[in-house]
Amino acid sequence: QVQLVESGGGLVQAGDSLRLSCAADGGTFSSYVMGWFRQAPGKEREFVAAISQSTGTATYADSVKGRFTISRDNAKNTGYLQMSSLKPEDTAVYYCAADQRLGLSRRDYAYWGQGTQVTVSS
Repeated sequence: QVQLVESGGGLVQAGDSLRLSCAADGGTFSSYVMGWFRQAPGKEREFVAAISQSTGTATYADSVKGRFTISRDNAKNTGYLQMSSLKPEDTAVYYCAADQRLGLSRRDYAYWGQGTQVTVSS
């Protein structure tokens, strides 16, 4: 079983960049697909991006494609979400998640971090 801890959230202005990290402990990190989701107040948790275990194949939501980059460093048991050209509508709690197979739904992931707040001011 893997435990996930996100960090790197904060308050930024529109157009700024921010990098989120997801540190994994327990289990074999390289055997898990890693995903990022976000949840804004009053909204459902939505898929942001996911990356495969070893090939690094990435999938993105249309809303972040071209602005966000997901990556991972299996040697450091850490995943990342590089966010650029941030918009106020990107404001949400961001969660990292892990599971054995890549999916686009929150139901596809068994392991979750506690979340980190990202706030983008206009």
